[in-house]
Amino acid sequence: MDAAHPPSAANGFHGAHATLLLASYQRLLGRPLLDLAPGDDPGRALYAAPFVLLSHGTEADPLFNYANRAAQALFGYPWATFVGLPSRLSAEPLVREERERLLQRVAEQGFIDDYAGVRVAADGRRFRIEQAVVWNLVDETGTLHGQAACFHQWVPLVVPG
Repeated sequence: MDAAHPPSAANGFHGAHATLLLASYQRLLGRPLLDLAPGDDPGRALYAAPFVLLSHGTEADPLFNYANRAAQALFGYPWATFVGLPSRLSAEPLVREERERLLQRVAEQGFIDDYAGVRVAADGRRFRIEQAVVWNLVDETGTLHGQAACFHQWVPLVVPG
């Protein structure tokens, strides 16, 4: 995947990564991540999806390698900043240990579909995500490529001040 550039027609909307996201979700959860009509471009559809979708790789300190438009808007990072950012930075420092436990649960079970937690945007805004699905990105040969998360619901948090 050419992570240096956001999904576009020029790079096939990162079609191989989109296929990995969709196929892993379907295989692990037994249902589609997104209903596609015949002829729909999976990469284009995921990038424009009405829900937040993120993924990170398998590095020791995992780095984001995908963020759809909804994720970029919510977190306030453009593609060029988001991709390559350590995914741990999307959580508050005090919540990072909880996040690590979550990722370990996903690694062991393949997915979870009941995650809720506080996340931090680029400008410091906090919001609580709810009913997030987090799953392993595993190809048809069983190779782990990272983890992904999607969610439709979040609630802005007001910091007392």
